[in-house]
Amino acid sequence: MLRQDSQGDVPLFDEDENAANRNKSKIQHPLASFFHLFFRVSAILVYLLCELISSSFIACMVTIILLLSCDFWTVKNVTGRLLVGLRWWNQVDENGKGHWVFESRKEASRKIVSSSESRIFWLGLIVCPILWVFFVFSTLFSFKIKWLAVVIMGVVLQWANLYGYVKCKVGGGTNLKNMATSYLGLQIFKQAVNKSQGP
Repeated sequence: MLRQDSQGDVPLFDEDENAANRNKSKIQHPLASFFHLFFRVSAILVYLLCELISSSFIACMVTIILLLSCDFWTVKNVTGRLLVGLRWWNQVDENGKGHWVFESRKEASRKIVSSSESRIFWLGLIVCPILWVFFVFSTLFSFKIKWLAVVIMGVVLQWANLYGYVKCKVGGGTNLKNMATSYLGLQIFKQAVNKSQGP
């Protein structure tokens, strides 16, 4: 489900009265920009330097997973909204069925987003998942199987955020009818593929 500038019971974005007067190339949210990169870069550094830092595999694994979890929450709930005007989440209706919601600011409001913050956001969002995929292959090829769960966790959490924000960005100009049609077509295709594969 895609909504653009919704007026539901969940507030979308706080509009700043002086936002139009800000310099677009200046970093407007330095703390959000810092934490957007801090948790994800820290998780990668701890993974790379873990054997030098500590001899305890469990301590390293827990530290990396905590950093990845903090990164997932921060990017999904704070930095995406502040830095690029996008957010996504899963909403459960009264029947207990989950619906994915992808939101973006209106075009007029999106123009006030800082280009520097946008570059920081997308660079961090794209580069780090690619590194985790590389770590999966390096773990397999070096036979460090004990690290496989950690690197797969890194891939899943990082790619989930990347997928959610790409869906927000790309789907921003798409109307709901086109999205519903493509979703229905995708579901029919998946069912056809599953039936053709058989039991």
